[in-house]
Amino acid sequence: MERTVVRCVDGHVFSTTSFPMQKAERLGPGRLLRCPRCARLRSVVPVTLQQR
Repeated sequence: MERTVVRCVDGHVFSTTSFPMQKAERLGPGRLLRCPRCARLRSVVPVTLQQR
């Protein structure tokens, strides 16, 4: 499975194997995932090379 590096709304960066509906443009890039640092459901967006 491909891993995706994402950033939560609090700025924590982590990788995930499941980033659902990654290609759905009409919904925007953000998704709700559980952040391992916050231990809460957070809005996350994929991290591009320029953001690292």
